[in-house]
Amino acid sequence: MIDVGIIGATGYAGVELIRILHGHPQVHIRALGSVSFEGQDISDIYPSLAGICPQKLLATDEVIDACQVIFASVPHGVSEEIGRKCVDQDKLLIDLGADFRLTDPEDYKEWYKLEYKDPELHKQSVYSIPELHREKVKGAKIIGNPGCYPTSIALGLFPALKACVIDPDTIVIDSKSGVTGAGRGLSQTSHYPDCNEAFSPYKIASHRHTPEIEQTISQIVGRDVLITFVPHLLPVNRGIVSTIYSKLKTPLSPKEVHELYAHTYQGEQFVRVMKEGQAANLKNVRGSNYCDISLHVDTRTNRLIVVSTIDNMVKGAAGQAIQNMNLALGFPEDMGLHLAPLCF
Repeated sequence: MIDVGIIGATGYAGVELIRILHGHPQVHIRALGSVSFEGQDISDIYPSLAGICPQKLLATDEVIDACQVIFASVPHGVSEEIGRKCVDQDKLLIDLGADFRLTDPEDYKEWYKLEYKDPELHKQSVYSIPELHREKVKGAKIIGNPGCYPTSIALGLFPALKACVIDPDTIVIDSKSGVTGAGRGLSQTSHYPDCNEAFSPYKIASHRHTPEIEQTISQIVGRDVLITFVPHLLPVNRGIVSTIYSKLKTPLSPKEVHELYAHTYQGEQFVRVMKEGQAANLKNVRGSNYCDISLHVDTRTNRLIVVSTIDNMVKGAAGQAIQNMNLALGFPEDMGLHLAPLCF
């Protein structure tokens, strides 16, 4: 059994890690950390965990000292110090924040208004969407877990980009996320009277996930690519739907596109390519580690339209982090992640 700890355990992604890791057969949740609620029982914050995870919330250093694997679900700018302590103690850090996602420090400085304090540490880190980067993960000591929007978008675009059937300079991405994507902290936009019965774009062409999306697309294509990305806030708890538009280089039929995606993702346990004529719906992935992808061709405009949907708290955060842990430790990639989606 591997002793694991969660720093930032009272956030939405942190408590989702607890829920999923509780059913993992090869790990033991040894320690939970929280700056805001240190000393309290986790069940005082989340009564649903009463009798399931009877643990007091500890300081960050106590979690690191007690565990072999550390999950950090903390704001950007915090994980570097945690990463240094983990590396020095030969422990695995899986960071669900933004500190180890971007390879270019100038991008981090521009979009997050901070600088890397420990550049050598970043050279030891690996960014991993498992379906795209799994060969890099085994033996890694720091894993940058992708953002939720970038995960849905990269999985939605990968087959078409890899096969060079679309023009990457024409990509336009329209994404919608549930309110949990904003985190547990209070804000006006996620306040119930403002988000209920509402639907609005936000951070138009300025969202911090933009450089991460461009980084992944550029690596697949082999050159720098800029995209148009507009996120929206849905009045639901969880889930992401990304609708992605791009120009086909040559006309393809819906059947040809479907065959391309089905072949690319053949054998992938957590990517489900839907049947022709179906449309992906976030309702069908809630609570699971699946990404559902539906494919549509606008023959009149010669555009490919990809709809990609995930649960932002599972495949977009905690589930994918556990998938990365499994890869790093040599466990079966799907271990502990056979979570059937909620039906309602």
